[in-house]
Amino acid sequence: MIPHKIYTERMMSMFLNEATKLRAQTIIKGLEKRNMHGVFCATKEDALKQALSYIKEGSSVSWGGSMSVSEIGLLDALKEGNYHLIDRSVAKNFDEQREIFSKAVLSDYFLMSSNAITLDGELINIDGTGNRVACLSYGPKHVIMIVGMNKVVNDVEDGIKRVRNFASPPNTLRLGLKTPCSMTGRCGDCYGDTCICSQIVVTRRQSAMMKDRVKVILVGESLGY
Repeated sequence: MIPHKIYTERMMSMFLNEATKLRAQTIIKGLEKRNMHGVFCATKEDALKQALSYIKEGSSVSWGGSMSVSEIGLLDALKEGNYHLIDRSVAKNFDEQREIFSKAVLSDYFLMSSNAITLDGELINIDGTGNRVACLSYGPKHVIMIVGMNKVVNDVEDGIKRVRNFASPPNTLRLGLKTPCSMTGRCGDCYGDTCICSQIVVTRRQSAMMKDRVKVILVGESLGY
């Protein structure tokens, strides 16, 4: 006989997982009408397999700063495979960064996450220099996004609040930046040189000419910030 506590926990987990799948399907339908492609993967392992299935061997691949991409093991898998990797982290100075970025813009695949995603399929992203959102908007042939279901919000307004107050503070701490949010844990609407919220981009849709260029892998686990 299963103890009541364990039975209750299992039932709660089952219903939570089912609700997550239903929420993901709602988002996928929203992405579809916006000319983007979505798929749901229950685990990080499944998400890794799905992402690799999109990327052709021998192709050029670049990425923006993303904990989610690293968390599912995608960068490690690519480094072990047959791909041409464009990694701006190897740059020694700003000029080298710009040169590498120019190659990333013309890459076959660009990897990133989304700071938030609405139930209706809108993407909300905030950037310091804009390199990541630039590649999302235009340039690379394909954009593959790894998005944990912890980043789902009701609408764009909620998404911006989430990014500024819940994603930006830990990111500034990770990067060792001194900002109001790194000291208080909430957005201070700053304009300092270390601000990472310079660009706020809402991707409402992709052009029909670039249908399914953006592929969003929704993951039924908590990923990133």
